[in-house]
Amino acid sequence: MRVETIVVPDPGPGEAVVRIQACGVCHTDLHYKQGGINDDFPFLLGHEAAGVVESVGEGVTDVTPGDFVILNWRAVCGTCRACRRGRPWYCFDTHNARQKMTLADGTELSPALGIGAFAEKTLVAAGQCTKVDPSVAPAVAGLLGCGVMAGIGAAINTGQVGRGDSVAVIGCGGVGDAAIVGSRLAGAARIIAVDIDDRKLATARSMGATHTVNSRTSDPVEAIRELTGGFGADVVIEAVGRPETYRQAFYARDLAGTVVLVGVPTPEMTLELPLLDVFGRGGALKSSWYGDCLPSRDFPMLIDLHQQGRIDLGAFVTETIGLGDVEKAFARMHEGDVLRSVVVF
Repeated sequence: MRVETIVVPDPGPGEAVVRIQACGVCHTDLHYKQGGINDDFPFLLGHEAAGVVESVGEGVTDVTPGDFVILNWRAVCGTCRACRRGRPWYCFDTHNARQKMTLADGTELSPALGIGAFAEKTLVAAGQCTKVDPSVAPAVAGLLGCGVMAGIGAAINTGQVGRGDSVAVIGCGGVGDAAIVGSRLAGAARIIAVDIDDRKLATARSMGATHTVNSRTSDPVEAIRELTGGFGADVVIEAVGRPETYRQAFYARDLAGTVVLVGVPTPEMTLELPLLDVFGRGGALKSSWYGDCLPSRDFPMLIDLHQQGRIDLGAFVTETIGLGDVEKAFARMHEGDVLRSVVVF
């Protein structure tokens, strides 16, 4: 990874140029860096961002220059079969900018998730800009652009955690901790955090977990069952994205319970489960893509809850860094030392 000068074109129809103020270092960027998403190099990484609209192209009416926005990678089309059925969070034709940003020599860049926000400015589809209260700190607001929204949404949107439910969250990084926050917000009575790192489990408790399980020293399935009267949790959220942890989630849920996969697997991973167990246990096996969020609905709501003190989005910001420190931030992420490093411009 290296820092380069890039060329950002003027916005065309339906596009906007955003001056980036802060961008989180997300695990998805690391997936891009390692070739785990696709091989369309070179990438312009960064997507978990907030900033100010600098200019807009023809036909853009939802945002204007000067608006403070969170960038999202689900700019819904409004016309696909999901949107027409009133389920825009499943939109099958989300928008990105049509023009390409380039290196100084003209080499076209592939922006991560259609955003590319490890830059002072970026070009996006105007629908990728969600206007929110400008009084919130950019380093906090930007986290809703990916990881925090993915976790909270996995609980409240996909898992539909309800009052009095028992919830287990396997994997207590940024997304898992956000799922804990979402479960607490939804009124879960028991929230069980599972990880192999005691430091992460301590953080999970500070986020709202009522119980913790170190799966390096305890069988997580048995532990979750013991903590739920022998039944298993109503909702189990898998925030790791590995076959072995998914199997744990599957067997740690109650009969007719729900498993939510929000951890992102890599292409070579496969899963084998006895089909009789899938049938016999009932319930639902769901994947949560971006927390099944609708940015125009969910981002302002969560910012309001943060401003009211009902959730603490700032707790996810471990450190603020400069653009040249992103490589070190990837290393710290791999070691489990941070929830989020945030690049501040």
